[in-house]
Amino acid sequence: MTRGDGSGATGVDPQQLWLTPAQPRRGRKPAFSREAITSAAVALADAEGLEAVTMRRVAAEVGAGVMSLYSYAPDKETLLELMVDHVSGELPTTEPLTGDWRTDLKAIAHLQRALMLRHPWLPAALSARRSLGPNTLAFLERALGALRPTRLDGVAKLDVFSMLTGLVSGHVTYEITQAAAADSPDRAAAEARYLAAVIADGRHPELAEVLAAPGRPLTPDATFARFLDRLVDGLATD
Repeated sequence: MTRGDGSGATGVDPQQLWLTPAQPRRGRKPAFSREAITSAAVALADAEGLEAVTMRRVAAEVGAGVMSLYSYAPDKETLLELMVDHVSGELPTTEPLTGDWRTDLKAIAHLQRALMLRHPWLPAALSARRSLGPNTLAFLERALGALRPTRLDGVAKLDVFSMLTGLVSGHVTYEITQAAAADSPDRAAAEARYLAAVIADGRHPELAEVLAAPGRPLTPDATFARFLDRLVDGLATD
């Protein structure tokens, strides 16, 4: 799956990866497939995080020797590409759009968030992704279709989708981090005391005014919805 064009460049060749069927090495027919390898890697990442995904661990999960995996995924970079597209297949792409681009775009963002919460390693993997597999392309096609009623040109539509995915990825990463920190109530109390001391010194009047304002729901769902509203409604193309 790496480039072999004589340029000396390395990395995933998307045409070879996505448009050329995986072919095992010569010899006895293997008892596994690219799909099985990818599924095993996803299960490992879901359970133990991306750092647990090594070629050796995945080979053990499918009951194969490490060397036999390389015909399907020659390196971890390629395996990550396969994993991202594999879980992207969980995203629905065939349901009719409402025709209200704001509603449709927000629905797309909520689907992305749910997917990333099911697979907490996905935000980090997305930042390292270099190509778009068939499942990812299908979901991108849906997002572009949702933006058809707008006045945005093609580049702007892609920018919007990138910003939307970035918002979702960043928020999910924050959610996961905060959920882990919630196990320590002492930390939250210490943070509250610190902020109270900071605004009491009079050098941060803007922050003091913001913190004195009526509170808003701080649940992850409510916070995400508020951020999403600001992004999508702020596009205002009409």
